[in-house]
Amino acid sequence: MKKILTLILALTMVFALAAPSAFAADSYTVGVCQLVQHPALDAATQGFKDALTKALGDKVSFVEQNASGDSATCAVICNQFVSDEVDLILANATPALLAAQAATNKIPVLGTSVTDYASALDIDDWKGCTGTNISGTSDGVPAKELAAVVKELFPDAKNVGLLYCSGEPNSKFQADEIRPVLEEMGYKVADFTFADSNDVAAVTNNACDDCDVLYIPTDNTAASNAELINNVCLEKKIPVVAGEEGLCAGCGVATLSISYYDLGTVTGEMAAKILSEGADVSTMEIEYAPFAKKFNKTNCDILGITVPEAYEAIAE
Repeated sequence: MKKILTLILALTMVFALAAPSAFAADSYTVGVCQLVQHPALDAATQGFKDALTKALGDKVSFVEQNASGDSATCAVICNQFVSDEVDLILANATPALLAAQAATNKIPVLGTSVTDYASALDIDDWKGCTGTNISGTSDGVPAKELAAVVKELFPDAKNVGLLYCSGEPNSKFQADEIRPVLEEMGYKVADFTFADSNDVAAVTNNACDDCDVLYIPTDNTAASNAELINNVCLEKKIPVVAGEEGLCAGCGVATLSISYYDLGTVTGEMAAKILSEGADVSTMEIEYAPFAKKFNKTNCDILGITVPEAYEAIAE
């Protein structure tokens, strides 16, 4: 009898040790909630999918949903993901992240294309990770570096307008970050905010009338209306320094750019660690992507702007 008990105990220990690999999931379902269709966000989603597929192969499947720019739709999408018991949620852009946060505190959530997690999630004592079921990657670029682009290209400008959507926390955060830096450089800075797409044209017109240069942060509403903004600014001969490459390609002259595909790739690698290696999302620090100076050759030529050699032309 003693030998039988010893054998049972030994077998139990073997199975316990083998459990992480022997009973690993055969498949994973990942819900993707993307705020709006836009080149930058599209690239982040694709990078995420490619990296996770590379790591897990056909074990992973994706349920992709686009909220068409509506925060309420993000909430519906994320709640459905929770009902469907997906294994992980990718929240692409801040409104999607907030919707996922409200929908679940159990399913791992990874954000991407989010600038500032501390502000978005209302975390006062920020230490690099959320301490919750949320982590991800940031598309943030240092305010001092962006302000330096304005100074480098437009040293004689007097008035800089900050053009962004008042309803996007990330945009306000970036405006608040760069404003004092520009003021220290000697610029007079004013905010020009639109509530939604309906008043983009009017607000952009006002900004162009009052300013020598505009700065637009990584703003989803502005990105969705880049062509409209570009038409107004070129007609009034007002240059735009943009917070990201996609926006710069649409209506800007220069930017400090990250690759959103690479940003998504990093997020996908984080997801693989969570799903296949059991990494604790609550202790995973927010990760970032490197940036480079880039310019919109077409707009620079139209406005007669010569950029230094350190700037790389955005592919057209």
